[in-house]
Amino acid sequence: MPSPPPTILVVGSTGNTGRTVASTLSSSSLPQNTRILALTRSSSSPAAQALAQFPNVQICEKNWPDIDSAWLKQQNVTRAFIASHNAPNHFAEESTFHLACLLAGVEYVVRISTTAANVTPTCGAYYPRTHWAIEQLLSSPEFASLKWTSLQPNVFTQLYLSPAASLVKQFRKTGSQGPLRLMADAKSPVGVIDPSEIGIFAAKLLLSPSISAHAGKRYVLNGPEDISGDEIVGLVEKAIGEKVKDVRYKDMSFIHEWADGEEKETKSIIRSIVHAPETAWEGKCSASTTSKEVKELGGMKRGPGEVWGEMIAE
Repeated sequence: MPSPPPTILVVGSTGNTGRTVASTLSSSSLPQNTRILALTRSSSSPAAQALAQFPNVQICEKNWPDIDSAWLKQQNVTRAFIASHNAPNHFAEESTFHLACLLAGVEYVVRISTTAANVTPTCGAYYPRTHWAIEQLLSSPEFASLKWTSLQPNVFTQLYLSPAASLVKQFRKTGSQGPLRLMADAKSPVGVIDPSEIGIFAAKLLLSPSISAHAGKRYVLNGPEDISGDEIVGLVEKAIGEKVKDVRYKDMSFIHEWADGEEKETKSIIRSIVHAPETAWEGKCSASTTSKEVKELGGMKRGPGEVWGEMIAE
C-alpha cells in the first residue's frame, strides 16, 4: 500500500479552535499533495460532516490519547495541531501525544495553551500549571528535534459574555430579569478573544514555509479590544432597554456547581478554577499584552461587540 501524502494532523478538528484550523488550511495554498487529517471522536457528527466537504480534508475517527508514534508514521504526519482538554489528566495525555510526535519525527506542533498570565508554576487554578509543565517538557533538551509553538489565548469571548447573552434572551421571552452573574469584575479591561480567530492564526503557523521563526515560541493572543464588566452591563441594558437590577461581578458559582456534579474527578481540583480570573481582575489580561509576532501576522479582528451581536441575534 502506498504511503499517504505529507499530512497536517488536526486534533480536535470539530472543537472551538480546531474547526477553523482545518477550514483555513483547506482554503489556503497548501504545498502540493498535502493532506489535512481531521481527527474527531464521531465522524458522523454534523460538524465532522461539514468539515468533510472541504477540499483536501480527510475525516478520521480516533480517540487522540490513543495516538502513538507508529500511527503517526503510518499516516505520514509532518505537522500537527492540538487543542487538548483541561481535565485533571491533561498532562498525562498531552505529554504522551508530544512524545509520540517526537519519536515519529513530526516536524512541527502548534498547541493551544491558556491565558498567558496564568501559565506559571504557582497559579492557583490547576490547569494553567499543567500547560506550564507541558511547555517546560517541550523546552527540554530531549525534545529539541520537535519544533513547536504554544499559543496562550485569553478567555474566549463567548464564555465571557454567555451569562449576559442568556439574560437578554430570557428577558425577551419572559419580560423579567434574573441576576446577571459575570466572571468579569467591574473595571478591569480584558482582551477577550473569539476562538475561531485562534484557529486561523494556528493555521497560518502550520502553513509557514519556515518554522524556525516560530519554534519554541509562546505567543500571547488577545482580541483587538478590551471589555470590562461595566461595559458588559452596558451592552445588556442597551439590548433590553432598561437597567440591570442585580449585577454580581466576579461570580464563579458555576465552577462550584460543576465540581458538585462531578463523581470521578477530585472536586477540590475542579474548584481551584475559581482562581483563574484573578489575573484578569488584577489588570494583567488586557489586549495590550498581545505578542508583537501576532500583530505582525495580522492580529485578531473580531471585537467583543461583533461577537455580542451574533450571540443575541434573534
